[in-house]
Amino acid sequence: MIMMVVNMDENMHNHNKYLSKYATCDDDAIYLRKVSNDFRTPFFRDIDRIIYTLAFTRYSDKTQVFSFKSNDHLTKRMIHVQYVSKIARTIGRALALNEDLIEASALGHDLGHTPFGHVGEEILNKISLNCGEGFFNHNIHSVRLLMYIENYGMGKDITLQTLDAIMCHNGELPQNEYVPRKKTKEEFFEEYNLSYKDRGIIKKLRPMTLEGCVVRISDLIAYLGRDIEDAMRLNIVSFNDIPDSVKKHLGSSNREIVNTIIKDVIENSLGKDYIKLSDGVYKAIVELKDFNYKNIYALAYTKKEREKLEIILNTLFNKYLEDIKNNNRDSNIIKSYLYNMSEEYKNNNSKERIVIDYIAGMTDDYCVNEYNKYVKNDNNKEEVENDL
Repeated sequence: MIMMVVNMDENMHNHNKYLSKYATCDDDAIYLRKVSNDFRTPFFRDIDRIIYTLAFTRYSDKTQVFSFKSNDHLTKRMIHVQYVSKIARTIGRALALNEDLIEASALGHDLGHTPFGHVGEEILNKISLNCGEGFFNHNIHSVRLLMYIENYGMGKDITLQTLDAIMCHNGELPQNEYVPRKKTKEEFFEEYNLSYKDRGIIKKLRPMTLEGCVVRISDLIAYLGRDIEDAMRLNIVSFNDIPDSVKKHLGSSNREIVNTIIKDVIENSLGKDYIKLSDGVYKAIVELKDFNYKNIYALAYTKKEREKLEIILNTLFNKYLEDIKNNNRDSNIIKSYLYNMSEEYKNNNSKERIVIDYIAGMTDDYCVNEYNKYVKNDNNKEEVENDL
């Protein structure tokens, strides 16, 4: 009888043999600091480290588009990142790219999203600018979380390629071609640091890997049709409202839209060192995105809800800042957050930055509950009505 010897390391690295010449091999992985290796490959290990972050757990109660709506089938941020991961891995496998790098980047791309989605992000950006901490962008904050906040303020050891794909994932900016741009650690940090000072840099970011480009287009594919499905559940729009020119190229359902764009990406990108869309599909994507903005995103929050969120986030920011200055040990920012953080984190960040980090990490419910708690205490009421 012939005995087969199974080599664990060989099995873990075996997929590198079948990668495209344009793919990112495991041996290409770059770390920001020295890391002790184990049997896992670098990007596979990134996946593990991301899904075990506290920020990943909080995806489950963070808004995708709609907040304050009683419908259990509306997409939460947790579902969105899984859609992005699946779509990106489908494209990645067809193009023989590194699926581990793709999955890590997809699952981590929205870790830095604030409570209440893009509306919450806009408000926190104003707060950040007003207190001198620069622009707030959720993709940049996702990177900040992994480098400086998770692991009690000591950060996680994530590869440069994964961090870069997360930083450059902006699915709000559709393109006809997604061409990667090689960069060094120094260039990565230059882009990262500049994003706090220059609003325009966000629109210029390009991933350093083809896998990062796949995640970027997959973010767009994941939300375009799905957001329409959610809006249908709330009787805001229907697929019948979509322009005929869009339906002609993409289809009349989320399933058709996702399938059409995935196939188009694969057919136009196979064997190339960039990700490409056909002209017809690209134009239809731009038109559908504009349709969604006018008919869904602009209507996702009422004027009253937006004004209330402004009050909530500004009230919490001012209250937490006061609590830190007065060392109020009864405040959750002290006892539930700073108490557990490293001295390095506490010493290297301003009080304002710490408060922004704390608020950005909140789930929707926790944010409202914290606000109601402070309003109740300030007004000596036994109960405060949540009128959102």
